[in-house]
Amino acid sequence: MPILVHFEVTLRCNAHCNFCDYWKTDPAERQNELKSYVDAARFFNPMMITWTGGEPTLRRDLEDLVAGVDRAIRIKYMTLITHGGMLTPERAQSLWDAGINQFNISLDYLDQRHDEARGIPGLVDRIMNNVVAMRERGIDAIRFNTVIKRSNLDELVPIVKRAAELGAGVNFSCYTDNKNGNADGLIPPAEVRKLEEVIAELLAFKRKRRGIITNSDYYLEQIPRYVRGETSEPCQSGIRTIHITPSGYVKRCPDFPTDFHWRDFRKYKPVNCNACYYACRGEAQAPLRISRIRDVMAAPLNR
Repeated sequence: MPILVHFEVTLRCNAHCNFCDYWKTDPAERQNELKSYVDAARFFNPMMITWTGGEPTLRRDLEDLVAGVDRAIRIKYMTLITHGGMLTPERAQSLWDAGINQFNISLDYLDQRHDEARGIPGLVDRIMNNVVAMRERGIDAIRFNTVIKRSNLDELVPIVKRAAELGAGVNFSCYTDNKNGNADGLIPPAEVRKLEEVIAELLAFKRKRRGIITNSDYYLEQIPRYVRGETSEPCQSGIRTIHITPSGYVKRCPDFPTDFHWRDFRKYKPVNCNACYYACRGEAQAPLRISRIRDVMAAPLNR
């Protein structure tokens, strides 16, 4: 059974990202959203759960959903992925109290480019202010989810440094046009050298200060290979991780179609697909190295 289950609690979103079409979801779709994930959580009994969407904070009952799963299974670590536009310190506190162990906030730039990319004015300032306020409340597990793409190669190291200043972390993933065909974020061959230089900087930062960048060394090292079109390893999506849609159907990957309802779950096999190199794929393939053990053993950011 998968060790990580992603609960997509809604496909609705109030951002307007050009690489994702979830914001075009009909609001009436809320009628098809599950009212509880307790039974699914008990069935899969995963070690890790991610609450995602769409924008999950659009669910006014999100705390009830989280608390129900928190009570249903004993050993788990629950994260929330959000664009942060609706995440006030008070809402973060109520979700933390309900059982969220880590907040992952999307952040691709440190300036107005991020506001423009998400279609939410003032978003970066709101995120930064909220991280400070959340930390003051004792919410000490906050990560920035940063997508590596052509237009933000110059922002990756500064984002890591800002995260370190705030007592937060960064989790990188690599851009793909697999969601809706938008190739604007793809890194062209002419900029692969620049990408390699930035990756080298990130790895050097990790070696000096473990615990800020949460990716494995292996994953970061493989990103240039993916961009050059050299990855050919079978993808483990659907084996260690699965996605459950708002209506309870299973997808092996966020960009794949649904296959069956979770009650009819059938085990997946590896697939030869190189359409993406998301962290969920790359980390599932990462070998156990001494560097990864050091990542896991790194002191918490707030200590």
